[in-house]
Amino acid sequence: MNDFDLGEFVGITIVLFGFGAFLMGQAIGETWRPFWQNIVYGLLLALGSHFLDCALFGGDWLSATHYLLDAITIIAIASFAYRVTLARKMVQQYPWLYERSGLLSWRERSANGGRVGSPVDRASESRGRMRTEGG
Repeated sequence: MNDFDLGEFVGITIVLFGFGAFLMGQAIGETWRPFWQNIVYGLLLALGSHFLDCALFGGDWLSATHYLLDAITIIAIASFAYRVTLARKMVQQYPWLYERSGLLSWRERSANGGRVGSPVDRASESRGRMRTEGG
């Protein structure tokens, strides 16, 4: 069977190997490894996905398009997990420097920690009033 089957792709590549890719991306992010490792390990994981697809469903082992589709999907899932993990770790490990600005990103924390009406703001506000009222 040389035709593309959506059920096989979803079952093998997205569900089974996609779960593995998500865990792989988390592990790479948790250990502060560089992003390019997602690509290398994703290509290897895609080989496993392609092999399983060929072994179970009689796919063509030399089909580059099926392998590339598997690889792109697996690397995309791993990259998503990597970025989510990295954003979480940056905010947890450096809470005085960074705050979350979405699921995949972080930003530098403002001077008062992003809190409106913090004690620092109220103290500087009252000093400013005392200067203007007192002279």
